[in-house]
Amino acid sequence: MYLLRKRRNGTYILNKHEFRSRLISILGFRPGNLRVYEMAFIHRSATHTLSDGKSVNNERLEFLGDAILDAILSEYFFELYPEANEGELTKLRSKLVNREHLNALATRIGINQILISHINKSMQTRHLYGDALEALIGSVFIDKGYSRAKKFVINQILGNHTDLIEIINTETDHKSQVFQWTQKMNKNITFHFVEDWDFTHKRNFFKATLRIDHETFGEGSGTSKKEAEQMASFQAWKKIMKTGFIE
Repeated sequence: MYLLRKRRNGTYILNKHEFRSRLISILGFRPGNLRVYEMAFIHRSATHTLSDGKSVNNERLEFLGDAILDAILSEYFFELYPEANEGELTKLRSKLVNREHLNALATRIGINQILISHINKSMQTRHLYGDALEALIGSVFIDKGYSRAKKFVINQILGNHTDLIEIINTETDHKSQVFQWTQKMNKNITFHFVEDWDFTHKRNFFKATLRIDHETFGEGSGTSKKEAEQMASFQAWKKIMKTGFIE
């Protein structure tokens, strides 16, 4: 199962040596199980079926990589900012996993050059590069474990391709993004709030649930309604992007 690349005269096989070379330049280390990395670069639009009936694409790896990336960034910011509270840490992490930022990162490291998809690149579907980056992180986790996946994210991605200070100082209004999308799609959006007491920090906090057409799209919490709204809106926007509704 080697990567197929589209050309004007049809398709050709990207040989194992070329793929491994490109992969090493992205990862910064030699991969072990090459097959799991190949799968990371097959978008669902290019899904193919094996002789045993199994479908091959990067969706499952993307799901895994998304969770691993959240864990790595949570640990990273927890150690980097020991005085930050939960809401501040969540906000920092959300800026790093913002879909536009992940897409830009994926393009910078060359994922767009080896990703297989049958989607017209002129369409607004650039989030597929960010999805492939998450799938790649999932592949590293399967092949080398959490420690190597963390080293890849921190050193290769954050260290070489991210201006962390610039990202932190960038204000992202996910609530406005969700509102604009619901207006465009002629959908109804509502927030439901619950006020509660944090016994650990001895303070009030708010929980927000964002519903679109009566379906829960995001949940979040914060020390103010505004903060809770933004956390819930971030989850909703992430779901909108993940499900392809934005295309």
